[in-house]
Parts: sequence; C-alpha cells; structure tokens
Amino acid sequence: RKRHRELRTRLLTYLKGARLAVILTAPVIYAGIVPFVLLDLFVSLYQAVCFPVYRIARVPRGDYIAFDRHALAYLNGLEKLNCLYCSYANGLIAWTREIAARTEQYWCPIKHARKLDGVHTRYAGFVDYGDAERYREGLRELRARLEAERPAG
Repeated sequence: RKRHRELRTRLLTYLKGARLAVILTAPVIYAGIVPFVLLDLFVSLYQAVCFPVYRIARVPRGDYIAFDRHALAYLNGLEKLNCLYCSYANGLIAWTREIAARTEQYWCPIKHARKLDGVHTRYAGFVDYGDAERYREGLRELRARLEAERPAG
C-alpha cells in the first residue's frame, strides 16, 4: 500500500502532462452521465415491471457493475473518478445488454440474415433466419429456458 502511494502521480503533475485536447474533451465524456443515469432508471423500471410478467429471471445489477478501483492507492483523485465513471458506464451497458438479450430471447429469438459482430451470448441458440418450420417450437423452447432460469418460489 505504501509503495502504491509512492507510485501515484500527483493531480497537478497529471494535469500538466495531459494534452489540452484531452482536457477539453472531458466535459463531452462526462456529459454522458445524464443519459447513462436515465438509461439506468428506465432499464431498472422496465425489468421490475416486465420481467415478472414474462417470467424472466431478474438480472442483478451488482453482477455487472463493480466499484472497486477507488481502493487503488496508486491512482490520484481524478484517475479514481475516471475509473468510477468507466466502471459505471461499461457495467451499465453490459447489464442493459443482458436484459435486452433476455427480452429478445422472449420476443424475437431469430438470428439475423447476415452475420453480426458482437452478438450477445444467447444469440447462438436462436432460431435460424427464415426457418419458419422451427420458429414456433423454438420460441416455446427458448421461453421455457428463460422461465427455468428463474429462482424457485
């Protein structure tokens, strides 16, 4: 811990070493907190209202958002703030993605006609595009899988 504090770059030194363009973009980056918080509120409400109706297991926020980097003594205050913001933003997006993936599995578990980069983990189990014969059965199976993920009770 002592060595970590010794390795910390003082805030003034950190700022002096930053390019002006980087400093000037900070308000743009941090303005993103507003839509992130609104997204967080909406997705929380959406999940609380809709998932019980669809019999989909709740996605715990804490499994996706972690605030632990503030404990790193080698980071200065601004670096800790940056890490806090990035942890929240990336965790929120990952959490939202899982909620959207479960929603897609419930409502429209059909693969797209073309290959996509960065598909979610549930996508591979979806029904192939154009497979009308398999769609209804696949939809029932995938919804049953979602329901099976719910905790008993």
